[in-house]
Amino acid sequence: MHQSLGLDPYLAVFILTPAFFAVGYTLQRFIIGPASHGNDGNILLVTLGLAVIIENALLFAFRADTRTIDVAYGFAVVPIAGVFISVPRLVGFGSAVVVALLLWLLLSLTDTGRAIRAVAKEKLGAQLSGIDVAHIYAVTFGLGTACVAIAACLLIPTYYVNPHVGNGFVLIAFTTVVLGGMGSIPGALLGGLFVGLVESLCGLYLGESLGQIGVFLMFILVLLFRPGGLLGERA
Repeated sequence: MHQSLGLDPYLAVFILTPAFFAVGYTLQRFIIGPASHGNDGNILLVTLGLAVIIENALLFAFRADTRTIDVAYGFAVVPIAGVFISVPRLVGFGSAVVVALLLWLLLSLTDTGRAIRAVAKEKLGAQLSGIDVAHIYAVTFGLGTACVAIAACLLIPTYYVNPHVGNGFVLIAFTTVVLGGMGSIPGALLGGLFVGLVESLCGLYLGESLGQIGVFLMFILVLLFRPGGLLGERA
């Protein structure tokens, strides 16, 4: 979009978010759901297969070239309390907090959010009470896909892009969710802060290539001593 239309990444989020929600909803409702037959193990296998297909399709269409975009504010910084902070990273942090707050409000105050929590807690009970479980699964998957689009738009001013770039983020996202506690939005925020802090400190003292060692060590320790996550329910 930036190359063909000259659209700023931060403006593209308003186009890509609903578009990716529709893609995610369609994939879950008409491919992942029917193919998995409601089995969580099958869902994992189907989504893994889709990821391989999508990655190879992108590889065929765009090759393996690593690309970046040039925006005027890409290297801009602002001084805060004597520390210079990158403008894109500051915008990314603030936007992540806003998105997390909106998701929390959606889950807490809307009928759709209550239905999502009901299905997550007890799928059969939710189905017996009249909730369309297949629709709720698709909405949830669509929301997750929309969040991926938002994250991509926030990262692209300072990050490179290639068909394989998502692989590293999958591990970090999984670690963040488990650290914070499954199903806890405040926990996901806290987990993200811990992951970023530990990765930065380890990268500073051990080198950038070893920055993620501390993250996964922390992940193992949390699984050993707090399997439910920092803000999740105790196992």
